[in-house]
Amino acid sequence: MKMGWELKQLRERSLTAAVDLAKHYRALNQPEDAESICRDILDVAPENEEAWRTLGLALTDQFPVAWMTLFDDACAAFAKLSSDYERMYYTAISWERYAKAQLVAGRARNAIHAFEEAIARFEQADELGPPDDPASILHYNRCVRALTTDPELARLTEVSYELDYEFGD
Repeated sequence: MKMGWELKQLRERSLTAAVDLAKHYRALNQPEDAESICRDILDVAPENEEAWRTLGLALTDQFPVAWMTLFDDACAAFAKLSSDYERMYYTAISWERYAKAQLVAGRARNAIHAFEEAIARFEQADELGPPDDPASILHYNRCVRALTTDPELARLTEVSYELDYEFGD
């Protein structure tokens, strides 16, 4: 028996509070709840950049268990941001978190590739961003440290490697 449940639409006046709730649920490590809230916001206000940013981050928060299905969705959410810097920076964040998920999953070669993608994007974000914002450099350095201090990654970067599978465009 199919139930007749339908989603309810948020009221425009509640969007700011809804964004705050989405951020709150991310902070509580409940990314699925944050994702759901963001999707409700975007149904009403598809240009809401805070919702796109929070949605993308909530999706990357889920990479440890669902990286294969969520990576493209996270990058697509960040592509909706209007600032060149934010698009580049948050896409780099996706690659960095993807790399960490690959490392946890035992896919060191893919982690190396993803860290390299993140590093390239953090470099570009640093050029595009405000001169007093250290975020891109700090994440860049974190990626370099991962590649140079993790024993498996350091060993593999000394030799040529092949990916465990192909990445799409």
